[in-house]
Amino acid sequence: MSANDRGTIKWVSLMLPEHVQMLNEMWEEDEYKEKPILDEQKIMEIDASLQCAIHNDLTVAIKFFENRSYHTAKGKILKIDSLNKTLQLRNQEETKVSLYNVIDVFID
Repeated sequence: MSANDRGTIKWVSLMLPEHVQMLNEMWEEDEYKEKPILDEQKIMEIDASLQCAIHNDLTVAIKFFENRSYHTAKGKILKIDSLNKTLQLRNQEETKVSLYNVIDVFID
């Protein structure tokens, strides 16, 4: 709670429920993250890490952007579908990640 919230909390009891809902949605949108734009060098680094991991059967941690937030999936690469631009990981459940959403790859 910040100093600016005091004014909002004070007046919420006098607002219509629709206005309170609209304010809550607005505050949630403030929490949304933006997908970073990767430069050519970072894309090549991700590609090299993926190739190394798939050829040597290594475990990777993939950081990706989805649903306005950052996520991490860990496992071994099952396959890379270049036609659909997806990556499939073998972990507890098989995770599919769009290659467009991959932000970073860490080899464990």
